[in-house]
Amino acid sequence: MNATEMKRLNRRDLLAALLGTSTLALGGCSRVSLPPAGMLLSPDVLIGHKIRDKNAFSSRAKSRLQKQVVIVGGGIAGLSAAWRLLSLGIDDFVVLEMESVFGGTSRGGEMGDFRFPWGAHYLPTPMKENETLIELLKEMGVVVGVTPAGDPVIAEEFLCRDPQERVFVEGEWIEGLYPAKGASVDDLQQLKEFQGEIDKWISARDRLGRRMFAIPIAAGSDEEEVRLLDSISMATWMDQFGWTSSRLRWLVDYSCRDDYGLTIDQTSAWAGVFYFASRNEKANASSQDVITWPEGNARIVDYLSNTMRDRVEHSHPVIAIEHDPKADDSVRVLAWDKANGTTFEFEAERVIYAVPQFVAPYLIRDFSNESRANLSEFRYGAWLVANIELSDRPRENGFPMCWDNVLYLSNSLGYVVSTHQMGIDDGPTVLTWYMPLLHDDAKVSREQLMSMTWSDWADVVMTDLTLAHPDLPLLVTRMDIMRWGHAMIQPRVGFVFNEARENAAKPLGRIHFAGTDLSGVALMEEAFYHGVRAADECARL
Repeated sequence: MNATEMKRLNRRDLLAALLGTSTLALGGCSRVSLPPAGMLLSPDVLIGHKIRDKNAFSSRAKSRLQKQVVIVGGGIAGLSAAWRLLSLGIDDFVVLEMESVFGGTSRGGEMGDFRFPWGAHYLPTPMKENETLIELLKEMGVVVGVTPAGDPVIAEEFLCRDPQERVFVEGEWIEGLYPAKGASVDDLQQLKEFQGEIDKWISARDRLGRRMFAIPIAAGSDEEEVRLLDSISMATWMDQFGWTSSRLRWLVDYSCRDDYGLTIDQTSAWAGVFYFASRNEKANASSQDVITWPEGNARIVDYLSNTMRDRVEHSHPVIAIEHDPKADDSVRVLAWDKANGTTFEFEAERVIYAVPQFVAPYLIRDFSNESRANLSEFRYGAWLVANIELSDRPRENGFPMCWDNVLYLSNSLGYVVSTHQMGIDDGPTVLTWYMPLLHDDAKVSREQLMSMTWSDWADVVMTDLTLAHPDLPLLVTRMDIMRWGHAMIQPRVGFVFNEARENAAKPLGRIHFAGTDLSGVALMEEAFYHGVRAADECARL
């Protein structure tokens, strides 16, 4: 169904298509009151289209500057590369970011005294082997020591407060994410079998002693038994074990939608198992503790950007990168200053390209002529994120409000509560609500995302939330909505161990690449890893 067909649907069918028919069947879809105020936001689409069209900018630079390294992109990958360069004693660099704020999908926002995320909102405690990330967290005051076993100790204020998560099922909130209320003996048996199979992957080591699944993924195994998982979907993998429990399949599907914006039918089984196996140090143990802040991973963005304040420039989109790899000379980088509308040029010894791969053909001269540039394999999901200001907390039925609050059977991911980490459990707050758009053709999802109005999307958000909170319309004072057209890379079947992905991280002459899409999974740890790796490449060369 394309965007034009979506527009023709009546309200009930539109809501069913977006939220899921099972959700609406539980509570109907009576028209709800919309918030009294709000904005519809998105990244700078107009600038992105100008870059795509190429002829929209003057190529005559007003000034010319020389830098040892130019970093293109001020998300986690670009900022991490800059942080690493500084730690290596290289300070002659600049970070150029297209948007007016840094962070990409890790940015945060504010409403009055409240801070909240616009995307990524937590970080699992890294395992002791992830030494470079632990070094950053030590600088931030997040890691305050190590255990006798060498594991990082996290400052209490940054560990996610209890209660952490709940799910709304059959008219009641219950603790945890598994919809245990109403589960049969067979449901629970299948859950136990699933956990047992995941524990096998957690405990296993390959011939080189590597974990089968690790974060970053470069530290994990790439042997055949792991690679084979990438050739089938998560749904097919579960079918092979006879796991038909609707509750188990919902839990796994929710997990895939949460991290990847994909259903279990779309997700590589490698990515599905990775979700459950990579965050547990040992079998039969809980996942690594969660680190979070009211503004989510924007706390990391703010630390990194403030650390190198005089070397980062926002509102400076790069419009061209020119370099002949065979000549092995310097790289010419053209950028545009949005404030005064002028073009300027950098001559750089090295460039770190830290924006998504799909943009590369529009920025890097002759990129599409490279044999490795099979960008059709890189597919990115569209997401909607709403931040909802409340004058007070809604009435509750069952387990009390948590940090993470999930709605069983909804296509949304539910919401996180910005004030939870601050210890504020009553009164005004902001809820951050997430929903991936799940059409198999991501282009259709992007068309849907951009064609609907603020009122359309506010209706979707309010309809979803009032199923669990009937009195919510009386409490909402504002709702701002962010549209992410290319929010995150999607680890679809066959992508993680695809040659196109594996080759994309290799340098192109003096141009080095960073970003989560080079890993195939959109995690902060992967962006950080590739930023550090690209900086190390520059330093060595």
